[in-house]
Amino acid sequence: MAQSSVRGEGARPRVPQAGQLGWDDSMYDEGGEPVRTADDGRIRSDGNGDADAGAVGVRPADDTMPLSPQGQGRHGGGDDEGRQEKTGRPRRRRRILRWSAMVLAVLILGTAGAGYLYYQHLNGNLKKDDLNIGDAKDRAAKSKPNAAGQTPLNILLIGSDARNTTENQKLGGAKDTFDTPARADVQMLLHLSADRSNMSVVSMPRDTLLQIPNCTDPSTGKTYTASTSLTMTNDSLGRGGPGCTVATWEKLTDIHIDHFIMVDFAGVVSMADAIGGVPVCVDANIYSHTSTGHGSGLKLEAGTTSVKGKQALQWLRTRYGFEDGSDISRTKAQHQYMNSMVRQLRENATLSNPGKLRSLAETATNALTVDKGLGTVTDLYDLSNELKKVPTKRITMTTMPWVYSSDGNRVLPKPTDADQVWRLLREDIALDGKDKKKTPAEKTSSDPAAADDKIAVQVQNGTRTSVLAPVPGRASAVTELLVGKGFTQSKADLSAATAEATTVIRYPSADLEGDALRVAKALGMSTHAVEKSADVSGVTLVVGADWRDGTAYKAPVDDDSTPASAKLDKGADTGACMHVNPDYTWS
Repeated sequence: MAQSSVRGEGARPRVPQAGQLGWDDSMYDEGGEPVRTADDGRIRSDGNGDADAGAVGVRPADDTMPLSPQGQGRHGGGDDEGRQEKTGRPRRRRRILRWSAMVLAVLILGTAGAGYLYYQHLNGNLKKDDLNIGDAKDRAAKSKPNAAGQTPLNILLIGSDARNTTENQKLGGAKDTFDTPARADVQMLLHLSADRSNMSVVSMPRDTLLQIPNCTDPSTGKTYTASTSLTMTNDSLGRGGPGCTVATWEKLTDIHIDHFIMVDFAGVVSMADAIGGVPVCVDANIYSHTSTGHGSGLKLEAGTTSVKGKQALQWLRTRYGFEDGSDISRTKAQHQYMNSMVRQLRENATLSNPGKLRSLAETATNALTVDKGLGTVTDLYDLSNELKKVPTKRITMTTMPWVYSSDGNRVLPKPTDADQVWRLLREDIALDGKDKKKTPAEKTSSDPAAADDKIAVQVQNGTRTSVLAPVPGRASAVTELLVGKGFTQSKADLSAATAEATTVIRYPSADLEGDALRVAKALGMSTHAVEKSADVSGVTLVVGADWRDGTAYKAPVDDDSTPASAKLDKGADTGACMHVNPDYTWS
């Protein structure tokens, strides 16, 4: 599966082909208006209710266009333009498709002359920063591809509260914080599955307490030492930039993050305007304002309102007025906004208009700060192509499972439940629970195993956990078990016990793979517990916390369900509506 490409800024982009631009150009006339198909009068769909599997600018399959009085569609009957070719597509629409593709190629991703210069202009708009500025030891391993060679993508979305410009200061208020270090007040990890069938998004409340790792500012060389006490996660952005927020997430979750995208107050406003508004819903009149001047200032009537500009920013920042007035309620409102925005982009036919698309491209590139791997319009275009493959009904959002801190003013990751969510993302298991149970085939090797009594096995004690001491003598006990099974060259490593959640067999090179698999079979372990590692010099069995006693290994059964504490917000839920706190209503 294609990944978002990484290109140098001087590289010329490829020209997108018709139909690759996020909508079907043949569905619109020269004025940008939708036209009917000839077969049943409906906009084409992939059959699952999500037009073009989520293509931008395509109406859902049940949204039909009005007929002309003659019943012949937009252009009437005429011999030429109404006549169908063997493909069932009018010739006029074919000419429109070619015209649209040419105009968009020149305006957006042209490869020569003014088009190329404009492409470079858009690249210059984008602000770039380092992806991860934490220490190497705190970084997570890259995601592994699935059996088909497809790799998941993890993208961190960051909303900055920077007040470093007059516009941001005006939008953000709090004049005493002008030009102080920015904070990451919105943090969402977007996980795109390897097969692009689903997307899971997890928010972390801004007041989550955790440990921030060492970060080194790439611009100044200044190193911010790791926090020695629990610190609010939004402080990470002020420790050298978004690369520190990425480092903080990787240390907490052990999930490798491929890219980040950051936007500030002004960027939210300009993007909301460029999109044309995002429908949101409240179940009562709301005014987010207190007698002491706190609140976002959001004022809406009950029901659905399309918010844009400053009002969109107010929605995303509102805490006073939604439900219990906590950051948890704010993340729920942000999920409603994002889900609605995705549906709006996919249904909004006006985005097929080249002028509007050019305006959106200009706005987006000015509004965003990205990592260097997303540093060109082509990279963003490739990423958008991957994202739009996910049907709306398979987009799921939630907030990290949490508990209140001892003083009740902050939150902490909820033990076990938060870890479960991170594991599901690491293992590419959809939060919506709709994945088919995967039973991977057992590993095999072209390297034949030696005789059991010729295989040297080092046994280590990895039974320590965060709450349990290691089991004394466990490495020696399992060594005796192996010797009894004929592996007479097995030896116990008597050095200090380590912490390994599950029992694993590691080997250093291909010529020992067969031996490692043979040991796994003899112990009744899955071959998926066998892995190649440069950290060992021979076949090494690490007895994990899942085998603290007994002589028969029993692999733990994974519970792949999403914990109940992770309340799910569904991308296709058009009925989502925020509950308004009665203290913030008006009449």
